[in-house]
Amino acid sequence: MNEIYFNIDAGYLEGIVRGYRDGLITAPQYMNLTQCETMDDLKLQLATTDYASFLQNEPSPLATSTLSARCTEALVAEFQYMQQNAAEPISKFLDYITYGYMIDNVILLITGTLHERDTHDLLEKCHPLGFFDTMPALCVATTVQDLYSTVLVDSPLAGYFRECLSAEDLNELNIEIIRNTLYKAYLEDFYSYCQSLGEPTASVMAELLRFEADRRTVNITINSFGTELSKDDRAKLYPRLGNMYPEAQTKLARVDDMDQVKSILEQYSEYKIMLAGVSMNASSSGGNSSGDLSLEDRFFAKEVQLNKESFEQQFHFGVFYSWLRLKEQEIRNIVWIAECISQQQKDKINNYTAIY
Repeated sequence: MNEIYFNIDAGYLEGIVRGYRDGLITAPQYMNLTQCETMDDLKLQLATTDYASFLQNEPSPLATSTLSARCTEALVAEFQYMQQNAAEPISKFLDYITYGYMIDNVILLITGTLHERDTHDLLEKCHPLGFFDTMPALCVATTVQDLYSTVLVDSPLAGYFRECLSAEDLNELNIEIIRNTLYKAYLEDFYSYCQSLGEPTASVMAELLRFEADRRTVNITINSFGTELSKDDRAKLYPRLGNMYPEAQTKLARVDDMDQVKSILEQYSEYKIMLAGVSMNASSSGGNSSGDLSLEDRFFAKEVQLNKESFEQQFHFGVFYSWLRLKEQEIRNIVWIAECISQQQKDKINNYTAIY
């Protein structure tokens, strides 16, 4: 990409997204949020942030689910504003970002249908950035072939879905295989597209997507323990990119427990530092009852660091991806603090991942 011409198509939007970045909640504001005693206090503190207009008409008491929904609305409104003002190639780059949400929505609808959930409720839970025209019809598909031929063939996910057609029936194991196969194809395609954009977008996005591939590799490995998924099938779900590709992936495909996973990760300097003091048995965000950080928490912290660093360069598209990921982390932080307040768990309220 030629920096001389970058501002012609992307200069305005880069200025917008850097302005959005400056609106992220800072450390002093987080401190004020953690001092709140009630949800109404929290709402009052958020009135000084970019979420103010989305929360001002919400009645008291404010539910945590409502807070999460309004914050997500704010994120979606800002992202869609950029989409509406984007020209090629930045518009295609923003479209690529939404494909991940489309995959999540597809899997949510298939899983909900499998458990006979109400279609209307399922559609309400879908992420707004992942909507596409034929999505409601997913609820009537009974086989993977039906899913592809009647619904997804005209969607942006069609190319990724062809690799899933070997799964005959829609059961919980196959759905997870479909989810990870789709993400694998998506990450590899997104990586290839970013490389085609040239420098500096190629190098910035390469680092971010390699990290995402490594995180998915680790999560697939851990989540496959105790399931019917064979080690050979596990290896097929790993994205063919990342710092762990191919050597560490080959080793992770054969492991049987968390200690073996940790020993492999510690062979990489960036992950050895990240794993220091981590409880491999603490799976939920915020750590466990003893206060140890979970592996998921450390991955979130590493992701925040990488996305902050992408803003140190100019004339690249990575800032759009990074802003969205930082905004999502901010919403997770707000929801975590709100849950601690509503459940009277103030001793855990500081277990969020600070951004700035």
